[in-house]
Amino acid sequence: MAKGNKFTGGGNHKMNTAIRQVQAMQEEMARVQQELEEKVIETSAGGGKVKVSMKGTKEIVKISIDPEIVDPDDTEMLEDLITVAVNDAIRQIEAQAEEGMSAITGGLNIPGLF
Repeated sequence: MAKGNKFTGGGNHKMNTAIRQVQAMQEEMARVQQELEEKVIETSAGGGKVKVSMKGTKEIVKISIDPEIVDPDDTEMLEDLITVAVNDAIRQIEAQAEEGMSAITGGLNIPGLF
């Protein structure tokens, strides 16, 4: 006659623990995402002559341009400074998002996370 199942139920406990850990990680990720969305990054270019404020959602809040650098005969330079400041803000937001999520996931590479 076959003996009873040797399964002790420890697997259920481990599974429940893993599920709780994943849920806690999801909650923490949502908190970090919310903080990032509320944050405003401020960058500048041209020695502070062009300033960009951008939300963590990558929405531009404000662009400030020092009138001193506005030259109707050289709009290309102004365009370049705005581009530099906006791109810097985007890079900073992405770096902070990656840093925040990496702190939660312990550096796990989860496809589609960012």
